[in-house]
Amino acid sequence: MKTRYILSGVLMALATVGCTDLDVDIKSIYTKYPTDSEIAIEAKISDAYYAFRAALGRRYDEGISCNSDEYTAVSFGGDYLNERDMANFSLHNVDPNACKSQLNVYNDIQSGITKCNQVLIDLGDENATVSAPVRAARAFYTFLLMDNWGDTPIIDYRLLDESGIVNRSPRADVARWIESELLEVRDYCPTEVSENTYGKPTRWMVDALLAKLYINWNVYTQDVTSASWSSTAANEKINECVAMCDDIIESGLFDLSDDYKKKFLYNNGAHIKDFIYAMPFDAITDDNDHALYYARFRTWRQGQKNNGFYSVALSSSVGGNMALTPEFAELFCLPGDRRNDVIAGDGTAETFDVYQYDAVTGEKTNVRNLYNNETPVTFTKQITLIKQDGDLNTGKDLTGWIQGYKSIKFFPYVEEVNAHSRHQSNDVPIFRYADILLMKCEAIVRGASATRGDTPQSLFNQIRSYVNAPTIATNPSLQDILDERGREFLDEHWRRNDLIRFGDFERNWGFKTLNPNANALTNRLLPLSNDVLNLNTNWEQNKGY
Repeated sequence: MKTRYILSGVLMALATVGCTDLDVDIKSIYTKYPTDSEIAIEAKISDAYYAFRAALGRRYDEGISCNSDEYTAVSFGGDYLNERDMANFSLHNVDPNACKSQLNVYNDIQSGITKCNQVLIDLGDENATVSAPVRAARAFYTFLLMDNWGDTPIIDYRLLDESGIVNRSPRADVARWIESELLEVRDYCPTEVSENTYGKPTRWMVDALLAKLYINWNVYTQDVTSASWSSTAANEKINECVAMCDDIIESGLFDLSDDYKKKFLYNNGAHIKDFIYAMPFDAITDDNDHALYYARFRTWRQGQKNNGFYSVALSSSVGGNMALTPEFAELFCLPGDRRNDVIAGDGTAETFDVYQYDAVTGEKTNVRNLYNNETPVTFTKQITLIKQDGDLNTGKDLTGWIQGYKSIKFFPYVEEVNAHSRHQSNDVPIFRYADILLMKCEAIVRGASATRGDTPQSLFNQIRSYVNAPTIATNPSLQDILDERGREFLDEHWRRNDLIRFGDFERNWGFKTLNPNANALTNRLLPLSNDVLNLNTNWEQNKGY
């Protein structure tokens, strides 16, 4: 169902595997590639560009999503308990050992940095047009580590000494290195927006990453775990954020013309005008370790059966253990808002009668979803636990399975899911034009100088208008912007980042009150898994873990 132009079977066969042990001399792990082979060169570069897919396809999604107010993980009488790994993220009780399946995405992201360094060493970084996008990808991977874990090693092969020992650098220094690296490569990255550059770093990806860095500048360059940190303090980089947003806006290459729900379907890709930078997935060619599995854990526990969640039965079981928190579901309440159609639920109601979703279009049909071909399925917005403990157990029966509204934003193509081990072909956007508009809106509200005749109200209403939601008559507040970002970017892994920047990460939602330490400020950084620490014995665990 999707045009496949990102990775052919030949390219995947040639793809390299990066080392994740940081104690290994980084110069000792490179494999020579035939520099006269365009296929080999493209394979090597592509492997570096798409390294984040391994983490993003499942484990990064689980941890980052459940650590925000979007989701609470649940279990069903032992099903999907898994040592409370996802539950611990929901409770802000992330455990370096029990949660290692999710925390070890650190190694996947670190591997991406290693692969970028491999490309730069083997192909040379003297030619800026070749090296600039690779360096931008390396900066992006470093940003992900810094954003979630704080202090982060700067793995630039030119800066490493012969000892091969890599230390974590202070978060503020990493932020400044990322900024300098991106500014240095920005003008050498491609400006073309086409199938040829889709999923690859471009000038516009660099601009978007810089804007994201600048809007969070106070988070990264101050001690965000300190009680003295303020989410409303003046930001010295706020006008630079606007400048990066303006460069993208003035390019005229992106817009909001795509239907909200359709642009996240399994046949999305380079034709989506809202996507600035995305990770491509392909159900047919992706292996199990690099596949996308979002529907598996968002489809309710018995939704795979005949007369189930979809108009075609799934051949494999599903999880249903990622339920939208009631507080987050209530954001989907604006009349006429197309974004309401990406959740199986109604933010204005306590229950939701479930009808089948068409297996091709993803739209709701008039056929009722029946359990065991006889009982109509109705989801409840509220989630009730059998016992008030960290198992987050709702029960192993219909009553337990139907609790919590579900996301269908990354709607799967059921035939592909059935034929290819639950894999999906939905590409996952990292940076979107809608984000650029809302970041500029937020920056002006936070004190940046307005440009191009834009106001917070006009920028905000561009978002409201394209999804057919009610526009506003005044400038939005920061709370308005945070709520709008929740509606707009569900499942896109920015919510945790947003909550911290807005000073809202400690607010109670879901079942966080079960953990007496849920509001500890040190939770704003994730712990390193014990596996990562065992590989890097010179590193110390983050405070509070």
